[in-house]
Amino acid sequence: MHEEVDFVIEHCKERMKNAIEHLDKELIHIRAGKASPAMLDSVLVEYYGSTVPLSQVSNIGTPDARTITIQPWEKSLISKIEKAILAANLGFNPDNNGEIIRINIPVLTEDRRKSLVKQAFHEGEVAKVSTRNIRKDANESLKKLLKEGLSEDIEKDAEQLVQKMTDDFTKKIDDLVKVKERDIMTI
Repeated sequence: MHEEVDFVIEHCKERMKNAIEHLDKELIHIRAGKASPAMLDSVLVEYYGSTVPLSQVSNIGTPDARTITIQPWEKSLISKIEKAILAANLGFNPDNNGEIIRINIPVLTEDRRKSLVKQAFHEGEVAKVSTRNIRKDANESLKKLLKEGLSEDIEKDAEQLVQKMTDDFTKKIDDLVKVKERDIMTI
């Protein structure tokens, strides 16, 4: 019985870690006005009949805080990369000189910054809901084990542990969102 309780708790912890990792990835895509190659992680390019991430067909760099450069490994990919960037709907206007693609990251207005902060808070709320659903699933699994003969003391202790994990992960979510908010609001 104890192994099953340990499994429920470990599974719960792993799923909560995954929720944090997912939030981290989502927050990276919310641009804070500084150029970052990660801003293009969602861009997929058509390459010899298959769709691949941009980073697999080019070098992506940030020569300064407001510019992203993309150097395709094959010049024939320039137009496909430009189309993929536009199709990704990231709000960027790629500019190419025949060899390299440049993306200038515009300075964010105050309204746009506030909008991005709201988006970051929304992503944080999605992560919190996910964490609470994971807690609910774990507690339901513990209740089933209780019906199968687990002692009430062990079940209550496990529920308290799950609640503590939920509180800890919720704090991590809040911290990540606050860091992103500071990043966005810093001019």
